[in-house]
Amino acid sequence: MRRLTAAIVVALTVAALTAAPAHAAAAPGFYDPPVTLPDDNGAIVRSEPMHLGASVRITGTTRALPGTATRLMYRSTDAVGSGVGVTGVYIEPTLPWRGSGARPLVAFAAGTQGQGDSCAPSKSLESVVVVDADGTGFGYEIPSIYGLLSRGIAVVVTDYVGLGTTDRVHSYTTRLDMGHALLDAARAALQLPGTSVDGRSPIGLYGYSQGGGASASAAELAPSYAPELNLRGAYAGAPPADLFGVLKTADGSSLTGVVGYAFNGILQYYPEAKSFLQTQLNGTGTDALRRVSTQCIGETLLTAGFASTSSWTRSGQSFLSIATADAATRRAVEDQRIGTLRPAIPVQVLTGTRDDIVQHAQAKQLAADWCAKGADVTYVPVVQPVPSGGTGTNHLVPAFSRIAPSQQWLVDRLQGVPATSNCGALAALP
Repeated sequence: MRRLTAAIVVALTVAALTAAPAHAAAAPGFYDPPVTLPDDNGAIVRSEPMHLGASVRITGTTRALPGTATRLMYRSTDAVGSGVGVTGVYIEPTLPWRGSGARPLVAFAAGTQGQGDSCAPSKSLESVVVVDADGTGFGYEIPSIYGLLSRGIAVVVTDYVGLGTTDRVHSYTTRLDMGHALLDAARAALQLPGTSVDGRSPIGLYGYSQGGGASASAAELAPSYAPELNLRGAYAGAPPADLFGVLKTADGSSLTGVVGYAFNGILQYYPEAKSFLQTQLNGTGTDALRRVSTQCIGETLLTAGFASTSSWTRSGQSFLSIATADAATRRAVEDQRIGTLRPAIPVQVLTGTRDDIVQHAQAKQLAADWCAKGADVTYVPVVQPVPSGGTGTNHLVPAFSRIAPSQQWLVDRLQGVPATSNCGALAALP
C-alpha cells in the first residue's frame, strides 16, 4: 500500500509541476459572499463542481485520480463573532478506504499562500498555477493533499477567512479565524450531498506552517466550538503559536513579508492598534504593507525578501519592538497565542530545531503548554545541525520530508490506534 501511495503521489506531483498555467474557472461571483449568510456555522452557502488541475486518468475508465472536487462557500465565525463566508474545496477520493470503519475525512489547512485573493488554495488546486493581475499562486500543497487522497481519505481544504473571497483582507495568523474556518470546513464537508463521509466518519486536522497554526488552533477550540465533530487527531507542523517568537526569526529573512501579512490581517480587528501602527510607518513601510496585501508568496519573496521591518518605520524600530512597547498592539499580538486551551484529541507538534522562519522555541513551548494542561501530545523535533541563514530552507524541508510519517501518525489516530505521548520526555528533547 505504501508503494502504491508513493507511486500515485509521484505521478500526481509530476502532473502538477508540468500542468499548463491557467486561470481559475469558478462561476462569476462565486467568491463574492452574500449580504446574508446562513445562521449555522459550516452551513453551505453555495457549491459547484471543480476541475483538479493535476490529475491522472485511470486506464480503461472515465475516472481520474485523485478524486472528484467540489468548490464550496460555507459560513464561519470571525474573530469578533460575526458571520463570514469562507471558500474551500472538498475532494471525494477515487480510491476506496481500506481501513476499518467509515471513510475518514481530513480538514486540511494550507501553508502560507499569500494575502491576495488569487492565492486561495481552491484556485491553485484547480489550475496548479494561477496567474492574474494580483499575483501568481502555485499549488505547492498538492503533494500533501494528494498523499491523503491516495490512502482513500476524503479531504476538505479551507481557503481561510478572506483568502479568495472579495469582502475583506485575508486574516492570515488570526487565531480564531484560522481555527473556526478549519472546523467549519469539516462541518461543510459533512453536509455536502452525494459524498461518502457522514457523522460516523473519523476526522483529522492537518497543517504545516500557517496551516500548522490553523490545525493547532482548531484542535484546542474544538471542545467548545465544534464538540459534535468526531475528531480523532491533529497534526500541527511548524505552528506559529506565539507571534512574538515568530517576529524574531521571520524579520530580516527571505519571508519578511509574512510579517506584513500578519499585521494586515490581525489589525483589521484592532482599530486602535491599526491606527497606532499607521503613525509609525514611513513611506516604505506603508507601501510594503499595501503591496503584500494583494500578493502571493512568490511575489512577496521577491519584493520583501531579506528586508528588515526597521526600514519600514519612522523610528527605525522593528515591528517586534513596536508591538512590544505599545499596549494596544501588544494585546492584538498576544490574543493570537495558541496553547492556552487544552485539546481533547491527540496532537502531534513537529518543529525543525533550526527553523529560520517559524521559531523552534515557541513551537516547543506550545507542546509544553499543552502537556502542562494534560493533553495527549507527541512532540517531534526534526534535528537540523546546520542553520540556513534566513533562506527558509530549514523551515520548508520538514514540510515535505515529513509528509509520509506525519500522515501515517494521523491515519493511525483515524483508525483508533492510541497515540503515545512523550510529554514526560519533553524537557530532554531538543
